[in-house]
Amino acid sequence: MKTIHWGILGAGRIARKFAADVKLVEDAELIAIGSRSKQSADDFNKDFPVKYCHDSYEALVQNPEVDVIYVATPHNLHRENALLCLQHGKAVLCEKPFAMNSRQAVEMINAAKEKKVFLMEALWTKFHPHFIKTQQMIKQGMLGEIRSVLVNFGFKPTEPIPARLFDPELGGGTLMDIGIYNVFMAMSVLGKPDEIDAVMTLASTGVDEQCAILFRYNNGALAQLFSTFSSNLATEADICGTEGRIRLTSRFYEPSATVEFYKEREDSREIIPVTKEAGFGYQYEARHVNDCLRKGLTESPIVSFADTLLLMETLDKIRKIAGIHYPSDDL
Repeated sequence: MKTIHWGILGAGRIARKFAADVKLVEDAELIAIGSRSKQSADDFNKDFPVKYCHDSYEALVQNPEVDVIYVATPHNLHRENALLCLQHGKAVLCEKPFAMNSRQAVEMINAAKEKKVFLMEALWTKFHPHFIKTQQMIKQGMLGEIRSVLVNFGFKPTEPIPARLFDPELGGGTLMDIGIYNVFMAMSVLGKPDEIDAVMTLASTGVDEQCAILFRYNNGALAQLFSTFSSNLATEADICGTEGRIRLTSRFYEPSATVEFYKEREDSREIIPVTKEAGFGYQYEARHVNDCLRKGLTESPIVSFADTLLLMETLDKIRKIAGIHYPSDDL
């Protein structure tokens, strides 16, 4: 079995977490890092030694030994960086949000189809055991008919505050950084909303410091989604049905979350056992990408292009309604 050789484009915090988890993937090896500065690449290499330490993205994508590249750059660079990889025939796992808007997403997907090269959005939650267990419980009818989804995600950034959180050029604001998980969770359970309402609190930089979203469905179901950089929230998700309720505890989008099932009221809580692994949780999506590459797939059957486009189109609608605008929307 050939080992799949990974490269990482971008050397920031998420790149480091992914690098640590690649070690947990049996048929994967991280062999290359690509950064825009030699210092950044060298610093990364000290903590995660790799065979190739590139001080440019171009050098990384031209490395013939690299099979697949994890794009771990700021939101606004995902389109540019993913296209660079695809143009050089490199399979791509692109961190969320996949792009700044659906127009960019379509361009990226079309490029992958034209080049016949694998491309997937890194919605890591979809591969986590606790999320898979939750989906199974819903499909088994343990909750009855789903009537509501309640999700909150919020934290108060501490100094030094990363520029990407509030800079509109970098796709800052709560919706694209953390609110995307709320939207993803609601749509995973209830599907595409029939109506959307959204409001936001404007930060001084022009991005959303808080965002409240309401999804309405023709069957009467509702989803209430809230994200904020103003307060530290529980960051939990409640999926409520006519026969029971599931609560995904803090942090609902990570594999560390606990699955609580409530058949009746609060005192009926049952902890649902879920397999836990060491690591941050990025190894699950890396394993899936490896499996897809071994099968010669150019699209994931779990995070499909249609899934990614629907999510991006929904985020576009939310931003339009709430008044969240980015410079990249005008390009």
